[in-house]
Amino acid sequence: MAAACLMAACGEQKAERSHPSVMTVKPERASEVTEKNFSGVVKENAETSLGFRTGGTIEQVLVKEGDHVRKGQLLARLDDKDYQLQVNAVQIQYNQLKAEVERLRLLYEGKSLSGNDYEKAVSGLEQLGVQLQANKNQLSYTCLYAPCDGYVQSVAHERAEMVGAGTPVVTLLDVRRMEVEISIPKSVYQQRAQFGSIHCTADGQQYPLHLINIVPKANNSQLYTARLSLDSKLTAGQSVDVVINLTSSPSASEQLTLPLSAIFESEGKNCVWVVGQDSTVTAKTVTVAGTDANGRAVVTAGLQGGETVVRAGVHALHEKDRVRIISEDSKTNVGGLI
Repeated sequence: MAAACLMAACGEQKAERSHPSVMTVKPERASEVTEKNFSGVVKENAETSLGFRTGGTIEQVLVKEGDHVRKGQLLARLDDKDYQLQVNAVQIQYNQLKAEVERLRLLYEGKSLSGNDYEKAVSGLEQLGVQLQANKNQLSYTCLYAPCDGYVQSVAHERAEMVGAGTPVVTLLDVRRMEVEISIPKSVYQQRAQFGSIHCTADGQQYPLHLINIVPKANNSQLYTARLSLDSKLTAGQSVDVVINLTSSPSASEQLTLPLSAIFESEGKNCVWVVGQDSTVTAKTVTVAGTDANGRAVVTAGLQGGETVVRAGVHALHEKDRVRIISEDSKTNVGGLI
């Protein structure tokens, strides 16, 4: 009898020791706002190549690389002697014809000239006026002005060089509005409708950003380029840290999060082990809608929120197994990875 009792006691201890050891976790409500961090580069609003609207020999270049210029400032000019002569020549013809038309007008009013002859004279004066204005325009095109405030990036030609119409002479950086460019992964691109406030940090200060657009085609690294406007006058080429706040959907308050390790697949469905009050486990089917910013699984259905869920040891369990819950990570299981 003593031997039987001893064997029974040993059997109970063996059964007790056979209970799987697991770690558990409580589902957490999904956060309404998550942050995404990226590295960005400050860029100018535009880089514009400026050239003369007519050809000629450069007479003077008035700026050098790095100069800050204002809108309307003269940057360079061509030798305008020939253009000025053309204007002068047509101007003389125009003045002569204008005086002649005035004389013909008096004759026409005095009934000494036919209406047809007078109209031809007036038409000739108008045509000459158009030619005179075209020559004046050509003369004005010999001056190159800054179309906006900015910095001179480069000067491609110098004095005495011959250039054609449209040949780039000065490259200007438009700094009226600076931009920040970042590259975002597909997971963030798909959440672009949930973008909230955006800001960047540079030199220990925060600056608000506003989304301009996102290129809808990924580059060779499978990243999408996003352009953000910057109100502050940071230097082009400067590196900044960008933070995008993602707001959750209206149903976020009904979503729960769990460690990915708590999810296992059974018969093609996502499941979790729920521990009952009697320490036995029951498999529950859950709906997983992806992961949050912290890499946790987002559960949209299958749990109420108060359950105790196995987060480590899920693959060694069977339905109605009685488990032993490990309250703390052991020294040989740093981080609770097993």
